[in-house]
Amino acid sequence: MTRAAVLCAGSWGTVFAKVLADAGAAVTLLAREPDIVTAINHSHANPGYAPGLVLPDRVSATLDAAEALRDADFVVLAVPSQVLRGCLARWAPLVPPSATYVSLMKGIELGSCRRMSEVIREVTGASPERVAVVSGPNLACEIAAEYPAATVVASVREQTAIDLQAACATPYLRPYTNLDVVGCELAGAVKNVIALAAGMAEGMGFGTNTSASLITRGLAETARLGVALGADPSTFAGLAGLGDLVATCSSPLSRNRTFGEKLGRGMTLEQVNTQQRQVAEGVRSCRPILSLARSLGVHMPITEQVERVIHEGLAPMDAVKELMSREPGREYHGPAT
Repeated sequence: MTRAAVLCAGSWGTVFAKVLADAGAAVTLLAREPDIVTAINHSHANPGYAPGLVLPDRVSATLDAAEALRDADFVVLAVPSQVLRGCLARWAPLVPPSATYVSLMKGIELGSCRRMSEVIREVTGASPERVAVVSGPNLACEIAAEYPAATVVASVREQTAIDLQAACATPYLRPYTNLDVVGCELAGAVKNVIALAAGMAEGMGFGTNTSASLITRGLAETARLGVALGADPSTFAGLAGLGDLVATCSSPLSRNRTFGEKLGRGMTLEQVNTQQRQVAEGVRSCRPILSLARSLGVHMPITEQVERVIHEGLAPMDAVKELMSREPGREYHGPAT
């Protein structure tokens, strides 16, 4: 039987543990709180992060990383992107040498501007063939409810992607393989920033035209950055690109969209941070994404305005005015529009 360790037991980590177990794996979730371990092991539930979800019997939980990682075939990483490096430094010595690292994270590291797979390889010394990423429209609540959905599993080694595909294929979740790790990761990270913008627009009372414009122009700037880093342009038209962007910008279940909506309604960053329990990755990733884009000469006007709202205190309505007053151009998905 396939064995998987899921680190840690937040909402997406918990739901993905269910997916793996439903696909036939024995899964151990690493949790930080004793109450969560007790709830999972005795009630098959994690009400704090996945309310209403009943976990399969094949899912157990522990506070001990060594126990979670013992004999694992897949090591699934589901922590906030900005703490990954520190967590991995503690966990890596415990990981079986043949295990595949699986990233569920959608962010860019502050300071280094590294993608999550790059952080994994840098900290653990794992070869690229041992690293995979999961991306696409992955709203945890909907997957927990077993609404039909599709996702992407990507690795530079096709067999790694195929193995992970088999490990998470269920009647309600259809995984597709992809070899473009760069494109899948960038799409997953940048869509959170565009979703913040979409949420702000919703909070300010704008309509469908505004949302559609943000999604399509956000996709254009995401693709520009991806292509500059060697990604396959077709990735951005697929599940990891357009699919994830539409879901994250449109759904009230999206943490980033919800965060942006509160900013658009006039709440301060501090107020939203206090009110919203779970991490909105775009809030911290917008700055390294913009730094990465500038280092490559890639123009990302929506990302730039989101970064100014989040980190410079620009009012959302002023960000709209900045975007709408830019020099008119033609719709061109190349380097500079």
